[in-house]
Amino acid sequence: MKYLSGVCLALAVAVAGAGTAQAEDNGVVEIGYFNWSDALFTSHVVDYIVREKMGHEVEMTKADPAAVYQAVKSGDLDFHTDSWLPETHSDYYDKVAQDTVSIGPIYSRARLGWIVPDYVPEDQLDSIEDLMSEEVMEKLDGKIIGIGPGAGLTRLSKKAMDEYGLEDMGYNLVISSGSGMTAALKRAIQNEEWIVVTGWSPHWKFGRWDLRYIADPKGVLGSIERADILAREGFYREFPDVYEMLDRITIPLNDVQAGMDVGEREDYETAARQYVENHPDLVNYWITGELPK
Repeated sequence: MKYLSGVCLALAVAVAGAGTAQAEDNGVVEIGYFNWSDALFTSHVVDYIVREKMGHEVEMTKADPAAVYQAVKSGDLDFHTDSWLPETHSDYYDKVAQDTVSIGPIYSRARLGWIVPDYVPEDQLDSIEDLMSEEVMEKLDGKIIGIGPGAGLTRLSKKAMDEYGLEDMGYNLVISSGSGMTAALKRAIQNEEWIVVTGWSPHWKFGRWDLRYIADPKGVLGSIERADILAREGFYREFPDVYEMLDRITIPLNDVQAGMDVGEREDYETAARQYVENHPDLVNYWITGELPK
């Protein structure tokens, strides 16, 4: 397993050369992934299946979303499991759609939004529009806690700040990271303080704390989404068994969320192994296409 920054991965793609990709040459299944909890779980589940159940060698590469999308397009990576569509990753996807293959969703019913702890009174804060109250703004210290700058959620949250006039009122969207957002959420909950964070489902935080989304009347943050598996062109010809497994795999949303919680409490390799070994009939169907008896 390796980590490459966006710059390093871009250089690796360039070195591979136009039309001649590393992933196409070495017989190793190259999986790209982001440092987001849902991507960590789904990519490690696929990694475990491909290595331990199908017998292929696997190389895992972690990078930021833009770099992973471009590396799949160039063929330097074979696929990734976290293409959020139709809205969240549309900017990334539109740039590579003509040169990649969308195999299908690994899970569905995903969503984005702004989230508060359940102890925040609904009659005071139940909608983004409620943030316009000076009393609410004071309790939040004028901050919306975000995640990384390259995330589709961050792009949409910036748009929401503008559409709802929150910047003009004096709010600040704090650019952080996924782990930074959950750390801020944990601190606030420990002190029963008000907080609004940008977030998504599935996510382990919903199993850890009582949380709720606040309404987005203008629909700026999108609607129900899916996480597609995006592969390079030609992947099926070289790894038809892996491709067909990816075409069949679908993990229920609640299982993704539970696996993410195990991953955060222990590690994602353990979470993936436990999930695969606890669902032998389902995994066998994904691999062989044979329905459980």
